[in-house]
Amino acid sequence: MDFNYPPEAEALRDELRAWLDEHWTDEYRSLPSLFACTLGSFELAKHQEWNASLADAGFAAISWPVELGGRGASVMEQVVFAEELHRAGAPHTVNLIGLSNVAPSIMSYGTDEQKTTLLPRMRRGDDIWCQGFSEPDAGSDLASLTTSAVRDGDDYLVNGQKTWNTLGHLANWCELLVRTDTEAPKHKGISCLLVDMTLPGIEVRPLTTIVGDSEFNEIFFTDARVPASALLGAENEGWRVAMTTLNNERGGVAALHLGLRSKISDLLEQAKTTRTGIADRMVADEPALRQRLALLYLEGELLKMLADRAISGAIHGRELGPEASLAKLVWSETSQHVGEVAGDVLGPDANSGAWGRDRVAMRSYTIAGGTTQVNKNIIAQRVLGLPRS
Repeated sequence: MDFNYPPEAEALRDELRAWLDEHWTDEYRSLPSLFACTLGSFELAKHQEWNASLADAGFAAISWPVELGGRGASVMEQVVFAEELHRAGAPHTVNLIGLSNVAPSIMSYGTDEQKTTLLPRMRRGDDIWCQGFSEPDAGSDLASLTTSAVRDGDDYLVNGQKTWNTLGHLANWCELLVRTDTEAPKHKGISCLLVDMTLPGIEVRPLTTIVGDSEFNEIFFTDARVPASALLGAENEGWRVAMTTLNNERGGVAALHLGLRSKISDLLEQAKTTRTGIADRMVADEPALRQRLALLYLEGELLKMLADRAISGAIHGRELGPEASLAKLVWSETSQHVGEVAGDVLGPDANSGAWGRDRVAMRSYTIAGGTTQVNKNIIAQRVLGLPRS
């Protein structure tokens, strides 16, 4: 690993920190999460207002090219951006999916009209995007998708079902993968459509999670007429578009350690001030718990090292390598370990408040964004060079 913070990154840090100190006010701090069940139209509008203020200040999409409203930010400037938002406790934009995942695909494969009409509204948060990739029988094996799009004059007639659509209940646009050739090998007959979610024949059904949030959704398409002009890239070349999207999604793992290491730090501090129920000693003084806490700390530092390796590689011109898959694996499993150790440290108090929510939600972390079992197979085959079983 070989990198430091160049002057331009530190200049961005100073600029962004000063802007956040002025604009990240209590008015926005009190807003519920975009995923919260308490989110109403007013709260969503305030989230979009915050997004617009970031865009007006040039912070909404710093990695985008300057000509598209970004800053053409370097890797280290993007790292600084993530660090400063985390420091302030401020959220990213409403387009968690759109800016980082969908936009690069539109930039790479979109028509001039698609770029000029869709990207500015995405950057400001006027439009919210989701991905229509996974299906009930095509999750980890994405190429098995069956949602169909049949050409009918100037339209595609779309039928099928998608699931696990993050922000689908709020989105008014969707990057949708469909099968346009049923005779071709499964990777070859897929196309990508940029779909207006207000079209007739599209129904969104939120999936309420065990913590009460509406993070995920099902989307049903019943004879939905999507204009042929919505095609992104060439027909039957959607797998290439999908890989561009997923590569950018996985590229975001470099910032995963920020929130997780913060939780570990909080837990370590609580262990120093929480008494055991057996003797008049602090939890941190119990040998077995000290060992678990130490291991948890080391897992967090390992995740940061993997992120740093990815950053270093990008700075030196190397494509995102195995660090992405490894970091996702470590993040998923360490997140669950944090919840488990919190139960040991805090006892029944870990079952309520923020810790209670994390402990309930943590089991999803080895599924969301790609299951751990599939991820381990990817690492075994593509990193370690092991044969397929």
